[in-house]
Amino acid sequence: MQDFMENMAVKKNIKIAVLSGKGGTGKTLLSVNLAAVASDSIYVDCDVEEPNGHLFFKPEWDMEKPVSVIIPEVNQSICDGCRKCVEFCNFNALAYINNKLKVFEDICHSCGGCFLVCPLNALTKKDKCIGNVFSGNSEGVRVLSGIMNTGEASGIPIIDELLSQCELFEEDRPIFIDCPPGSSCIVMESIKDADFCLLVAEPTIFGRHNFEMVYELVKLFNKPNATVINKSIGGDDPIETFCNEKGIKILDKMPFDAELGTLSSNAEIAVRQNEKYRELFSSLLEKIYGEVSNETAAYTER
Repeated sequence: MQDFMENMAVKKNIKIAVLSGKGGTGKTLLSVNLAAVASDSIYVDCDVEEPNGHLFFKPEWDMEKPVSVIIPEVNQSICDGCRKCVEFCNFNALAYINNKLKVFEDICHSCGGCFLVCPLNALTKKDKCIGNVFSGNSEGVRVLSGIMNTGEASGIPIIDELLSQCELFEEDRPIFIDCPPGSSCIVMESIKDADFCLLVAEPTIFGRHNFEMVYELVKLFNKPNATVINKSIGGDDPIETFCNEKGIKILDKMPFDAELGTLSSNAEIAVRQNEKYRELFSSLLEKIYGEVSNETAAYTER
């Protein structure tokens, strides 16, 4: 694998984002095994609402950092009740009640607009901790994970901190971004700097519906992409049909495998437990690197 990477026209700190339209498709299964088989790599768990990649890697944490955002605090002696901040806030985090301006901290998105529109500077900035990020090692893989405090409005600041932490490590390590499921704002934030998007889908009608949404998101960001169909059992496959209709490349079909499912359920990394899975995910990783190499060559020609 190392020789393969060295011979390819692709940067070694490639960022590979692994996405799925819904939970339960095998996104984390692929992410952790790809990072593990790449060995000297970085795994970033951006599913900050329910991170579980660390359950597989079981890293020895050596860093914990709180993540804070700025929210407004009211100086009631200055505020004259003009309500300009209330009118500005699209999230209804401000309200003027009983002749007092009230801040609903739990729904404030920390956009900072209220500070700008207040004519009397009656709002001051206050730090609010919304979660934490962690970093540790697991057999050559640097594991980065974050958790958002319950009830917070957005996990985007935590995702930004996780991705910025990648820059603190060696530049020649591939980065595997385990995105949140779906196609919401936090997914957009996870893939914005990705070099390649791997879409993971399960071969069901429900899976196809969600897969279409995440595929449209990747197209919107103009990201090189390909698909892996997980839990494939052959026969009619709505995901394969959709990919053929849209010209989406299918890199692999992961079999519906009871042993692989058991390892995953037990939070075991398959490539560290069985040589056949190491070969399976090594082959998939080479295909991914091949796709990135082709994209890099095509971009250079343009």
